[in-house]
Amino acid sequence: MQSLLDQSALTNLAEGLVHAARKAGADAADAIAVRSISANVDVREGAVEESERSESDDVGLRVFVGRRQAVVSTNDIARTDTSALVERAVAMARAAPEDHFAGLADPERLSKGHADLDLLDPDMPDVSELERRARVAEEAALAVAGVTKSGGASSGVGISGMVLVTSGGFHGAYLTSRQGLSMMAIAGEGTGMERDYDHSSALHGVDLEAPEAIGRRAGERAVRRLNPRKVKTQALPVIFDTRLSGPLIGHLASAANGASVARKASFLKDRLGERLFAPGIRIVDDPLRRRGLRSQPFDGEGVAVGRMNLVDDGVLISWLLDSATARELGMATTGHASRGVSSPPSPTPTNLYLEAGTLTPQQLIAETGNGFYVTDLIGMGTNLVTGDYSRGAAGFWIENGELTYPVSEVTIAGHLLDMFRTLTPANDLAFKYGTNAPTLRVEGLTLAGQ
Repeated sequence: MQSLLDQSALTNLAEGLVHAARKAGADAADAIAVRSISANVDVREGAVEESERSESDDVGLRVFVGRRQAVVSTNDIARTDTSALVERAVAMARAAPEDHFAGLADPERLSKGHADLDLLDPDMPDVSELERRARVAEEAALAVAGVTKSGGASSGVGISGMVLVTSGGFHGAYLTSRQGLSMMAIAGEGTGMERDYDHSSALHGVDLEAPEAIGRRAGERAVRRLNPRKVKTQALPVIFDTRLSGPLIGHLASAANGASVARKASFLKDRLGERLFAPGIRIVDDPLRRRGLRSQPFDGEGVAVGRMNLVDDGVLISWLLDSATARELGMATTGHASRGVSSPPSPTPTNLYLEAGTLTPQQLIAETGNGFYVTDLIGMGTNLVTGDYSRGAAGFWIENGELTYPVSEVTIAGHLLDMFRTLTPANDLAFKYGTNAPTLRVEGLTLAGQ
């Protein structure tokens, strides 16, 4: 294990590529090396269905000749002629069209020191422990009255690492571990079967939820969905379960992405500084959250990172920017550059979340009177150019302030600006995903049913 955690060879390779690129005629260059190690065990009906392990090292080199750039990459480091890789990159850059916004990050914005974010668990489980977790989760789900089949349990572990070296003087590296467990349960018989799931993901094993709890919740959720009813088309309040509220906030982040704004392909392109949410609403991106699923000590360009409000007191106050999109928009990078080995950086959120409100989920439901509580969304019906929102949905009918019967085969639709404007958060924020939000109520959505 220790040899897999040693990134010195990747660091030396990245340094060598940057040095060789400058020597070959590049005005500037950066190199990124990515290490990935993973193991996964799938269990279904008490038997191991699949067990797999993978290891890979990938490297990418980006070179600049004036304002022309090119990126080359390889995942066959041992047999790659690095001199040929460098020569090809420089030749490609010389033939590329000019990009007036391309270039390395401004030196004054580079990270000078890296915070200890506790991203790596020193005690990683072996395959037998992964199998045990999956079996326990499945057994717990099958023990729930009404559960008739297992949709499968999956348990995994992984380590990913990144090394970044730039000709501007930045050297940085970090490793992140990840452990996860999921369970899919099936309830009912014949054409009346329903399914649901639960899962947990964490950097450290001690933060992972117990397999018994994951399996039991998956089973209980599947049983609750049995015998769904149809409802009539109408406009009404919709409450998003915490499994679905985060993606709703993710739509805001996607529309506030500097690359989309610069291309004028975002419904928010002219709304910086406008009030989009009710007063008091705050949406935060925090790459320095300790043990956060998307935490990082620096961004994909080596830029220093820090906690940032995307929305403050209901007002959209920033875009998510890397260096190139910031230059194009006449702004400064926000430290949100992300990149793989085969492409230039692009803006991406890290640990994004909407701060909790004051009402409990039960109070939010009680206040609603009649409405729809969504627990499952289907399809990709969100247009970030226009802001139109339409998704297939299933969940539970709210009647007189209480959850009653399950509902399926409906569509909820609206416009994201209207949804943001009427959004009310509950107080149950929990950091379980990369993007998190509490239970959310949105007013006046159209529910298309019978």
